[in-house]
Amino acid sequence: MNTKYKSIYLSEQADVYYIDSKNVVLVHWKKYCELERYREPLMKALEVIREHRGCEYVADTRDGFEDNPLDTKWVAEYFMPKAKEYGCSTIYFIIDEGNSLKEELEGQEKDSSSILEFRYIYGIDEI
Repeated sequence: MNTKYKSIYLSEQADVYYIDSKNVVLVHWKKYCELERYREPLMKALEVIREHRGCEYVADTRDGFEDNPLDTKWVAEYFMPKAKEYGCSTIYFIIDEGNSLKEELEGQEKDSSSILEFRYIYGIDEI
């Protein structure tokens, strides 16, 4: 499958892409970051979700994703409600085979499962 990625935001910590054929915004986390460096890619993702009706959010967590507790709180109190408000209904986490970030991801799901549906996948082609 030839999936076309449109670059939205590129940084040392994370890249944000819009994939038109799937109507998803993909955030590829590349290394640990926190506070503004963590929130900036997510704010860009929210812009994409707002601009594309029914757009879903995909986090590629295979190369890094751990959260600062302040960021975890921000995601639950700001990012997830805004994503829902803008029309997102599902959060996809691309995980590695061993799901090495299981505890972190389950924490985010626990904080926001009443707002959005969560799905764990091994690649973008599963959407």
